[in-house]
Amino acid sequence: MKEILSSSPARSAAQGKYEYLVLSVNPGESIAAARQRVREHSEYGKWELERSRLYMGGVRRYWLRRKVMVVERTA
Repeated sequence: MKEILSSSPARSAAQGKYEYLVLSVNPGESIAAARQRVREHSEYGKWELERSRLYMGGVRRYWLRRKVMVVERTA
């Protein structure tokens, strides 16, 4: 249920410039609730699902990414 936000955007030259958000889901939380959280982040925050993992013990992690938008000054 706890969200882990990376304090600084993780960037890789091979993949382009992306920032990542890792969502951790406790084993007691339902899959429907986890899907709802991922869906809300993707809809309102423009995140896309890159990877999901199920670990021993039932912990799930979802890696979401979005492109870093570089804004240039015009004046």
